[in-house]
Amino acid sequence: MMSTANLSAPEASAAAGPAFLTGAAGALPSRTVAVLEAIKHAILAGELRPGQPLVETDLADVLGVSKTPVREALKTLAGAGLVTMNPYKGAAVRVVDGEQARHVYDARLLLEPEALARAVVAGHDWRSAHQALAHADSARDQAERSLANRAFHRELYAGCGNPLLIRMLDDLRDQTALVSVAAWRHEPDWLAHPSWEHEATEHRAVLQAAEGGDAQRAAALLRAHITSFVARNFPEPAQESHR
Repeated sequence: MMSTANLSAPEASAAAGPAFLTGAAGALPSRTVAVLEAIKHAILAGELRPGQPLVETDLADVLGVSKTPVREALKTLAGAGLVTMNPYKGAAVRVVDGEQARHVYDARLLLEPEALARAVVAGHDWRSAHQALAHADSARDQAERSLANRAFHRELYAGCGNPLLIRMLDDLRDQTALVSVAAWRHEPDWLAHPSWEHEATEHRAVLQAAEGGDAQRAAALLRAHITSFVARNFPEPAQESHR
């Protein structure tokens, strides 16, 4: 039986934040949305691991619902790229490979720095970004830190003034978090300076430039931050052969 001990109850998950894939989830029954949020949170926190089977009956028992909202939630998560569906094997948490990770981050490179620059020009309030960084610094484990970092990055583009751009980046944000889970699970424990410390320093530099009103510098620092993460964790095959 799959381990689902850390899944939240649907009622608690529903209050955790905005519905995932706002457009799609808005058309779903509220219980299905709550189940979807609970499963998504468990995936992005690393509680449900890449490749782990998502058995409808097990999830339904843990969440205290029937199989119907679980089935609908898994279909929506599959459409978002967090879950894979196989007619013979059923659903499973998506396994992230290097090529997929690079594609996700390539899309972010095209969109997120520009959105940040627009937010800086618009005079966005960065207090929530500071709060997200504080949550990351005080995180009890890597899963909690990953979710805080996810919130920080949303604050970087939330003030860009383009709802469509925000929605596109929101959709990428969940796939980005899945990539991050795959990366930190493979990081050795013996590192003198874990990658999250390096990333936290980069986050503070990006925020400092944004608060200073330097849109061009903030965007450049964010672009370098995204690029360095991919280079460290998902290098091109040619690079891997020379490591």
